[in-house]
Order: sequence, then C-alpha cells, then structure tokens
Amino acid sequence: MNRWTVAFLAILIVGGGWLWWSRPAVDAGAAGLSRASVAAGPGVGRLAPDFTLPTLDGQTFRLSEQRGKPVVLNFWATWCGPCRNELPALQKAATHLGDEVVFVGVDQGEDAAVVRDFAAELGLTFTIPLDSNGEVGVDYKVKGLPTTFFIDRSGKIQNLWMGEMNSVTLAENIAIIQ
Repeated sequence: MNRWTVAFLAILIVGGGWLWWSRPAVDAGAAGLSRASVAAGPGVGRLAPDFTLPTLDGQTFRLSEQRGKPVVLNFWATWCGPCRNELPALQKAATHLGDEVVFVGVDQGEDAAVVRDFAAELGLTFTIPLDSNGEVGVDYKVKGLPTTFFIDRSGKIQNLWMGEMNSVTLAENIAIIQ
C-alpha cells in the first residue's frame, strides 16, 4: 500500500467516527421509543428541562406547570445590547397574544433590583424568573445572549434561536408552536 491509500483510509475511518459521534439526538416519537427512554435536554425535538426559579414579582415559576400552552423561553441580561433590542418585540407579542402563549424572560445572573428597574424602564409585563447563579442557563447550554427556546404544548422544544430576533422572526417561530 502506498502512503496515499493509507492516508485515505485513515481519513475515512476518523471521518466516519466523527460523523457517528456528532450525530443528532434521536427524536423519541419518530423512532418509536418511549419518552422515558430519551433523556430530557435542550435540543430541538426533546423535552425542555424543567426548572423552578423565583420571579421578579416574588412568585415562583416552574416550567412544567406551563404544559398545555406554548412557551417562548428567552434567556437575557440587562447588559446585553441585542437583548435590549429584542425585548420590546417580546413584550409586544406577549401583549398581543395574551394567554395564548406563555412568555418567560429568564434573567441571567443579575441582582433583582437591577432587573426590576430595567423591566420597569422597558415596561416588561411577562414573567421574569431570576437565574441568579446561572444554573438554568447551564442546563439549557446557553452559550450567548439572547437565546430563545420555542416550546410546544407538550413541553417539547420545537425551535431554538440564538441571537437577536426581530418581530418577524419572533412571529415565525411562535407560529411553529401554536
């Protein structure tokens, strides 16, 4: 064997291994598997990980209690410029859709007083849980802000948007979960 054949075979084996290792998660419904056999996780087609957090208004928010309604789950922070830009579109959609869709803006790691002042400044009325230690952000594998998950009535993530959304992008993603 010449060295080109050996190099080709090595690339073929390593490439095949990489493809197998990085394959997407299996969708339980499409594969005929039970829900219990597929772990919850932040991926599209998977159940959204449940969490419970205190909210800005002193209540407690638990994601699993929202089952039966579509959920727009947005991770953000007051210091994030793209978050500041998209929050008015989220508020407008939340006002327009009322109780049809649950809007949740999970603040990442900030003091409640800072978030309260910011929310008042922008007139935010949707639920704002406080992820003060960032654990929920880690569970959802949030790598940058803003990050938004679109969750259907059954609790399954139907889409994920990383980065700033405008009202059109937001409406298109909400249509997927309604």
